[in-house]
Amino acid sequence: MILSDADIARRLEEGDLAIEPLDDPELQIQPASVDLRLGRSFLEFQHANIACIHPESEQETEEYVEETTVPRDGEYVLHPGDFVLGTTRERVEIPADLIAHVEGRSSLGRLAVVVHATAGLCDPGYRGQITLELSNLGRAPVALTPGMRISQLTFTELSSPAERPYGADRGSKYQDQSGPQASKIEGDREFGGDQ
Repeated sequence: MILSDADIARRLEEGDLAIEPLDDPELQIQPASVDLRLGRSFLEFQHANIACIHPESEQETEEYVEETTVPRDGEYVLHPGDFVLGTTRERVEIPADLIAHVEGRSSLGRLAVVVHATAGLCDPGYRGQITLELSNLGRAPVALTPGMRISQLTFTELSSPAERPYGADRGSKYQDQSGPQASKIEGDREFGGDQ
């Protein structure tokens, strides 16, 4: 079951679902979703002098990712073909009986801005800001302003709460993240990690 605006407001009021700061609930809570705003930090992928990315190597990731922070009154220009990692301004806490789906806003989609490549799910138990996988599929640069509504979350209620939610007990790599986070795939079990 997907939560309605009334369900979302009730869960927020009860405190088992958290979205902070939620500065304008009248604007941000939609009929079946919550609009999240763009943060100020971005991870940009630089041209690197490496043959290819090896997912098991953390060192190579550090060589081609650079963080940029946009001034409070500034903007980030997303050029055609660009792919950057951004972040939501809001921090979320998803209870064990919900999953959240990260979706783009249609107004930005109509400008050819995509907010996630594949990571469109927040697992039960997830806490932190949400990393956005921003790309411009269009032919013109698009100015993104920190604080603008960039994405939306929909919430689906599980048939029963997750027995092992996202978090420390699972060794979850992105729990309590702040700002955009580069891939931590090198920690996956198939690359010698424990996840």
